[in-house]
Amino acid sequence: MSSPVSTTASIDPTTRRVPPLGGLNVTMLKIELRRIMRNKRTMIFTLVMPVLLYVIIASNAKYTNERAGSGNVSAYILISMATYGAVLASTSGGAMVATERALGWSRQLRLTPLSPIAYIVVKSLVALTLGLGSVLAVNVVGILTNKADMPTHVWIAGAVIAWAGSIVFSAFGLFMGYLLPSENVMQVLGPIMAGLAAIGGLWFPIDKGSVLDHISAWTPIYGLANLARWPLYGGGPHLVWIVNLAGWFALFVAGAAWRMSKDTARV
Repeated sequence: MSSPVSTTASIDPTTRRVPPLGGLNVTMLKIELRRIMRNKRTMIFTLVMPVLLYVIIASNAKYTNERAGSGNVSAYILISMATYGAVLASTSGGAMVATERALGWSRQLRLTPLSPIAYIVVKSLVALTLGLGSVLAVNVVGILTNKADMPTHVWIAGAVIAWAGSIVFSAFGLFMGYLLPSENVMQVLGPIMAGLAAIGGLWFPIDKGSVLDHISAWTPIYGLANLARWPLYGGGPHLVWIVNLAGWFALFVAGAAWRMSKDTARV
């Protein structure tokens, strides 16, 4: 009696081809961007709210006449709100992984040749794109309302630093997205981000040498808040600001990698 013929060809796993760049490609990035832009709640939360906060606070006539560094207090507020918007947007972009986990999409992706590094890079690029939109929105409204007064190079430098530094919070969003089981992760992170912004000196100046100042220096937003406003005041950036930003970035990346490895170990 002859043995039954197998209908499935044997597959040698060693012949599986790894796609270039670990599977990172423009098509995947476009899909991710399109998906997050369809989330109206996220778009309102990250693009509209910082603009509204700027318009409400900076419209005070006192702030347009009071000087702050090479500009006025309204310029100080504009940079702060652009930074807050970038932080919110980047955190939201990274935290969207919580929804993917709930839907089982993350586990499906792990069955594909897509490498974890490529996945993290895609999420970071999406978060940075969303952050760029928030920074541009605040700055465009700032120009149109004509309340903020500062040199052109300060406008540009403050916006670029706020946007580039927000990559720290894309890692934070990924970490929290893997850590928190809730699909409404931003409803949890929203109040946390507002609290960190207040303690980190993003909402209002903190008296140097005070107890709050010492606490603020250990918060994730402290370094970015000061670096983004540094062009407004001039001088050289403090090393502690850079160390703060780099330290928290390393911590969040390590946390995201740790939780991702735990999550995908079940696949």
